[in-house]
Amino acid sequence: MIAPLTMWDAEATLGGRKVLDGADVQVERGRLVALVGPNGAGKSSLIKAFVGLLALDGGVARLNGDDVTTLSPRERARRVAYLPQERRIAWNLPAVEVAALGAPFLAGPEALARAKRALAEVGGAHLVDRGVAEMSGGERARVLLARALTTDAPMLLADEPIAGLDPDAQRLVLERLRGRADGGAAVLVSLHDLALAAAFADQVVVMHQGQVAAAAPPMEALEPGVLRSVFGLDGRWVETPDGPLLAARRAQ
Repeated sequence: MIAPLTMWDAEATLGGRKVLDGADVQVERGRLVALVGPNGAGKSSLIKAFVGLLALDGGVARLNGDDVTTLSPRERARRVAYLPQERRIAWNLPAVEVAALGAPFLAGPEALARAKRALAEVGGAHLVDRGVAEMSGGERARVLLARALTTDAPMLLADEPIAGLDPDAQRLVLERLRGRADGGAAVLVSLHDLALAAAFADQVVVMHQGQVAAAAPPMEALEPGVLRSVFGLDGRWVETPDGPLLAARRAQ
C-alpha cells in the first residue's frame, strides 16, 4: 500500500538556488515523522512541495497516491492540514473564528464548536473571544495549531510549529501532533530541536543541502556520523532511567 505522503526524487529551485536535490520521503498512516536539518537544508521547501506551494522541477509529491499538482485547492484542503512557519494573520478576528477556518466544509455552528474543542486541546480555551492581533506570538501559535487540528484531514504537515515557544508549550504542541498520529493520521513536522524530534517521532528524516542524508528511527538516523557530517556535532545516545537521551556538543 502506498503511504499517504510520498515524495520521490524531488528537485526544486527557489531564487535560483536548488532547495531540493533528489529528495525521497514517505510518511505512513499512524506515524509522526520529524524532518530535521540545518537552516537552508530544504525542510520548509519539502513541506511546501507536499502541499502544492512549491513547484517541483523534477520528481513527484503525492497525497494518497495522487500527484499534488493534479488536485484542486479544495481537494488538497480535504486531504492535508498545513501549519506554516509564518504566524501572520491578516485580520484581527477572534481566535475561535481563526481556528474554525480549519473546517471549511462544515456548517458554521459545527465548525465553531470543533474550533472551541481544538483551542481547549492546545491550552487556549481562554483565547476563544480574543482578537489574534492582541495576542503574543506564542498565543497566536496555539491558535494556528488549533486551526490545523480543527480539520479532520488524514494528513497533517507542520513547519517549525514550536519555534519561539517556551519548553512547556513546545511539549504540548508535540504531544498534540503525536496524538493525531496515534489516531491514524500521517504527520510530518519540521523541527530544529534534535532531542525533541527523537523523543516524539517514529522516524527522523535528516536533510542536508536539499538531500535526505538519513531516514530511520531516531537513534539510527541521528547516529554519530550523521550528527558530525550534517550538524557539526559530537554526539551519542546515553541510556537514562527515562529512556535514551541524545548528548551532543559542537564538534571541535
